[in-house]
Amino acid sequence: MIRLIIRQCIRNYRDTADPAVREAYGLLSGVLGIACNLVLFLAKLAAGLFMGSIAVISDAFNNLSDLGSSLVAIFGAKLSSRPPDEDHPHGHGRFEYVASLAVSFIIFGAGLQLLRAAVEKIITPQAIVFSMPALAVLLVSMIIKLWMYSYNRYIGKTINSGVNRAVARDSLNDVFATGAVIAGTMLSRYVDWPVDGLLGLAISLLIIYTGFGIARDSVNLLLGCSPDPQLVEEIRAFVLKGKNILGVHDLVVHDYGPGRVTASIHAEVSDDLDIVDIHAEIDAIEQQIKNQLGIDMVIHLDPVSESKSPSP
Repeated sequence: MIRLIIRQCIRNYRDTADPAVREAYGLLSGVLGIACNLVLFLAKLAAGLFMGSIAVISDAFNNLSDLGSSLVAIFGAKLSSRPPDEDHPHGHGRFEYVASLAVSFIIFGAGLQLLRAAVEKIITPQAIVFSMPALAVLLVSMIIKLWMYSYNRYIGKTINSGVNRAVARDSLNDVFATGAVIAGTMLSRYVDWPVDGLLGLAISLLIIYTGFGIARDSVNLLLGCSPDPQLVEEIRAFVLKGKNILGVHDLVVHDYGPGRVTASIHAEVSDDLDIVDIHAEIDAIEQQIKNQLGIDMVIHLDPVSESKSPSP
């Protein structure tokens, strides 16, 4: 279904290297998330109030925090697509990482609030009213959240978006949380334990853990982490394919946001080659890397005597 929606709503949807197309993907995922989470929040809140279940109400407010995450995703898509300027010559792509961090704070804050409510429910448990319509609402919400996980995962992979990957993980957690609420509601009819409060506690801890994991990944990207070893090997392989390249060394990769990666490398060439010919070959390699890997590459020539052993 998401592929059909994308084709209908996004022009040139295949050109994901275009900042305008990436922004359109982000806006689409954010609008879909707001619509779905608003419906789920209202439906679950009504069901939770009718049943008197803190677990269901906690699940509802978790969806409300997800709505806030979708709003952050929209702002992140808009800001990260801004072109380079005098103060930011490499563009604003890292706004997407900042947006992911903001999403993690929203998730973490919601988890803390739900943790407090769950502890109060364990201390002073209340009876849960069993309701088939309310349980049906929860089952439908699981189906919707599975679809949200699917489309956010697809968009995250298509445009390499950390925000969408974070939202996808959170949506999958919601599926497990709602499933636990349903199981607990059924179990509470047969046992005297404060099942509702215990499940609310488990859900809140799951939400907090998810927020922490997303924050950790976002901070690593903002601080700058080691490049993917596979990407390193691909860059080296592209450069070493040059017929006059004897060796390479000192590869450096800078990540300024999805689709905004730059890199530099030193390429060893024979010192008796024609400088014009080898410069043309280097230009061709840089353009090939740009076309195939989407990386702005700078290759520095190191003239060496072929009698010396080249770098690996």
